[in-house]
Amino acid sequence: MTDMVWSHVDDVPAQRYTDDITLRPLWKGPADRKAYVVDLAPGAVWPNLDVHDPGPEEVFVVSGVFNDGVRDYPAGSFIHCPAGSSHVPQSTTGCRLFLFYPEG
Repeated sequence: MTDMVWSHVDDVPAQRYTDDITLRPLWKGPADRKAYVVDLAPGAVWPNLDVHDPGPEEVFVVSGVFNDGVRDYPAGSFIHCPAGSSHVPQSTTGCRLFLFYPEG
């Protein structure tokens, strides 16, 4: 059990990405694996095309409604974005996401 790492989202300082988007880094592991909680305020739009290169991104919508530029994903949705895919993260209502990068 000594290899376990844990954190509580409320204890992780928010890093402002834009005025409407904050990132909370929860974990970073080997091979550039990492986990974040991302908060998008109502009306927030990622400032550029989010390209998943070199590896994939996995998204779980914790609360609110996430939009990838094409469709809405309500709370409870899981999205696997394979390496090489892209989207424009946004939310009209605001949302909280759990992001996991299983490989770098």
